[in-house]
Amino acid sequence: MNDLTLMRKNLFRKPMRTTLLLISIFIAFLMFGVMVSFDRAISNFSTLPTRMVTMSRINFTETLPIAHYDSVARTEGVAVATHTNWFGGYYRDPAKGFLPVFAVEPESYLKVYADDLRIPAAQRETFLKDRTAMLVPEAIAKRLQWHVGQRIPLNSNIYSQADGSHTWAFTLAGIIPPGPTGSRANNVLIRYDYFNETISFGRDRIGWVAFLTTSAKLNDKVAHAIDARFANSSDETSTQDEAAFTKGFTAQFGDIALVVTLVVGAAFAAILLIVGTTMALAVRERTREVGVMKTLGFSSGRILRMVLGESLLLALLGGGLGLLGADGLLALLAKIGGGRGSPIEFAPSVIGWAALIALVLGLITGFAPALGAYRMRITDAFGRR
Repeated sequence: MNDLTLMRKNLFRKPMRTTLLLISIFIAFLMFGVMVSFDRAISNFSTLPTRMVTMSRINFTETLPIAHYDSVARTEGVAVATHTNWFGGYYRDPAKGFLPVFAVEPESYLKVYADDLRIPAAQRETFLKDRTAMLVPEAIAKRLQWHVGQRIPLNSNIYSQADGSHTWAFTLAGIIPPGPTGSRANNVLIRYDYFNETISFGRDRIGWVAFLTTSAKLNDKVAHAIDARFANSSDETSTQDEAAFTKGFTAQFGDIALVVTLVVGAAFAAILLIVGTTMALAVRERTREVGVMKTLGFSSGRILRMVLGESLLLALLGGGLGLLGADGLLALLAKIGGGRGSPIEFAPSVIGWAALIALVLGLITGFAPALGAYRMRITDAFGRR
C-alpha cells in the first residue's frame, strides 16, 4: 500500500464528513468558474480599434437628438457612422422572454459592424427594403423556433405606440450567424425608421452614435472634436472607444470584478475555516495511529507530507468538480439559449487560477494539522486520550 492509497483511505474514512466538505468546496469553485467566465465575457467583448461611440455625457440611458448623428458623421476622420436605440424588448413573457433588441439605421449599421454581421445577401437586402424587417441571432431563432418570413410580435417595456400598445409586429428577414463572444451578432435588430414613426414619445431621438475612424491614431482627435462641438449645449456628449462604452453599458449590472472578488472571496474564507478546523479534528482523532506509524518507522516528514496530501487531494477534487459543474452549467444555459452564440462561455483561463487557489487552499488548511503530526512524539501520541 503506497502513500497515495493511505491518503485516499484516510480522507474517505468518514464518507459523510468528506462529502459535506467536498460539496462546500464544489459550490465555491462553481461560483468562481461561472462569475469569472461572466467577467471574462464582458472584458473580451468583440471590438475594433477604430470603432468608437458617442453618447450623452450624463449616461447611456439619456438620448440624443438625431441631428447629433449627422454632425458626428460629417466630422473629419470619421469613415462611417450609425446610430442605435435600446428597445427594451421581450417576447410574450417579460420575465422569461427578454431579448436584446436594438433599433438601428440598417445600411450604415451593417457597415460599421460588418466584421460581426455576416448575413446572407438575400436576407440583407430584405432587411434594407422592408421597414418592418427584423434580424435575429441564430441561437435565439433556434430557441424560439422562428423561421425566415415569419411575422413575430415583440413587446417593449420602455416604449409604447400612439394607440397605447406596447407590441410591434416584425417580419423575420434573416438569421444572424454566430459571431465572436459578446459581438453584435448576439443582438436582435429592428429598423429605426419604423420604430421612430410609431413610438408615442422620444421621437427623433437616438441612444448613441457608433462610428469607425479612418485610423486608430485619429481616435483621440476625433473624440475631442465631437465633444467640443456639443460642449455647453443642452445635449453634451462623451465620446470613447467601444471597449470603454461596453464596460459602461454593462456597469448597470454592477462592478462585476468587485462582485466576483467579494462573493468568491467570502466563500473561500468560510471554506478555509471549515476545512481547516475539520482537518485538525480529523488528525486529532488519529493521534494514536500517528504514534503507531512513527513506531513502525514512518518518518515525521513522511507523515507531514501525507497529511498535507489529504488536504490537497480534498481541495483539488472539490475544485475540479466545481469547475466541471461551472462548465456544465454554462453549457446548459447556452443550450437553453439555442446552442452556439451564447454570450457567456466557460473561460479556459479559469482553470489555471482555480488550480492555484486549490493548491493554496489545500496547503493553508493542511499546514497546521500536518505540523502538529510532524512534531508529535510517540510517547505523547500514546498518552493522549
